[in-house]
Amino acid sequence: MEPKSDTFNLCHGDIMGAKYMPFVSEDPHLEATRPLFCSILANTRLSTVPGISGAGQSPEKTLLTPVLDAELITYGSITSMPVKPNTPTGCPTPATITRAMMDLISMKPLFINAGLAQCPTVPCLDVYGCAGDDPRERDAVPRAEALFSQGVWIGEYLSKTSDLLVLGECVPGGTTTALCVLRALGYPASVSSSFVDNPVPLKEEVCRIVMKRIREKGITRPLDIIRATGDPMMPVAAGIAHAYAGNLVLAGGTQMLAVAALVKALGDRLPPIATTSYVRDDPSANVVELADQIPVKIFFVDPGFHDLGHAGLARYCIGEVKEGMGAGGAMLLAYLLGYSPEKIRSKIYETVSAYS
Repeated sequence: MEPKSDTFNLCHGDIMGAKYMPFVSEDPHLEATRPLFCSILANTRLSTVPGISGAGQSPEKTLLTPVLDAELITYGSITSMPVKPNTPTGCPTPATITRAMMDLISMKPLFINAGLAQCPTVPCLDVYGCAGDDPRERDAVPRAEALFSQGVWIGEYLSKTSDLLVLGECVPGGTTTALCVLRALGYPASVSSSFVDNPVPLKEEVCRIVMKRIREKGITRPLDIIRATGDPMMPVAAGIAHAYAGNLVLAGGTQMLAVAALVKALGDRLPPIATTSYVRDDPSANVVELADQIPVKIFFVDPGFHDLGHAGLARYCIGEVKEGMGAGGAMLLAYLLGYSPEKIRSKIYETVSAYS
């Protein structure tokens, strides 16, 4: 890292790019001496529904994505199989951006296994959850209460080891569980997607079936809603938010908006959200409106990929991928630790080019 003193002054307002919009939509005004980046890994069986998630080479392989992304961030390469961290169109995955930021700030990230279909291959805190089931047919997260309690323990523990926690997630198919949870909590949500063309009709059909099941069972308690239709990441994140004593930033788009809505429904203090401008600019999602309705503060990071000189990264600007694995929050963390947008952009370009 490049700290200016023993305490990082996380309050910038004068670092702007000459050829792109302000790097961060507004100043977070945070301070920290022991920052930490952490990401929660989980699966939902909804990601295997054909056409619902682009976070994998096939619907079934979406179940591998959290493990592969964690390998990339931890080791600098995917070690389980000979694949490159790019979409079929050559768009770098968000994990490459997060990896670049961990390299830049010399930080080792922490991962939490909230419920994976595959055994993780990187060091993790494990809450011994299972992959989320299909909420159209049965309860998605039967142990939601227990996972929340495990999240509380982790929040208490991390409070003793850090004072700023940037908390990301990797849950393929999670925007669909987010849609269901937000609707069940009473919000008129429209959620984002890793696809350029958001499969809105497919997500809406899933949500219609799930909402019918929830209404018929009279499910209204927040953690019962997660049990019925969420994914394992959500109760763990909410538990951490309940207990974490330092400054917490939820790193993600509409999935973290669902976590924020859950945190509010549980009566806890709302942490801010950090995500990319590409999520904000998604015309098929109402991210800004949802943030206002919850209400939760949301910071948008604009890395200016349109003029970085990398054709794959430029695809973020047309709506491919947009966010994931806490990439927006990781860029914000680097910025808060004193790295200029130019250094951040240069490190991202250098890192993703190595995987081309």
